[in-house]
Amino acid sequence: MILRPAILDDVEAVLKFWLDAAENDDRPADTAEAVRTLIERDPAALCLAVDEDGIVGTLIAGWDGWRCHLYRLAVRPGRRRQGIAGTLLAAAEQRFREFGAGRVDAMVLDDNDLGQNLWTRSGYQRQDNWSRWVKPLA
Repeated sequence: MILRPAILDDVEAVLKFWLDAAENDDRPADTAEAVRTLIERDPAALCLAVDEDGIVGTLIAGWDGWRCHLYRLAVRPGRRRQGIAGTLLAAAEQRFREFGAGRVDAMVLDDNDLGQNLWTRSGYQRQDNWSRWVKPLA
């Protein structure tokens, strides 16, 4: 397995991967345009774990110059519990350290027990005194 940044040629494969491997409930569908924009804006933000079977993991490690945010951590269902998510997280945290960042946050669905277990094992803590507020921009 190798880790590499996504390129524009990966967009359709990433979208298909997320349909199979990511938590997609209660959120707008990802679009090719949005993924292309991400890659063009920050070519190293979307990290792929790839092997002979194609994409086996993804993580968006976003840095806005102020805060570090992690999104779309997903591992192919048949490949979970093999260290892929931890490898992606370690790479993202190293990216953030290189920026000089001091803190990172991750967005995890409340009912995603598998994801919450991973984040806890990786040293992340739920921040109960915050709520996420969203507004769709149509």
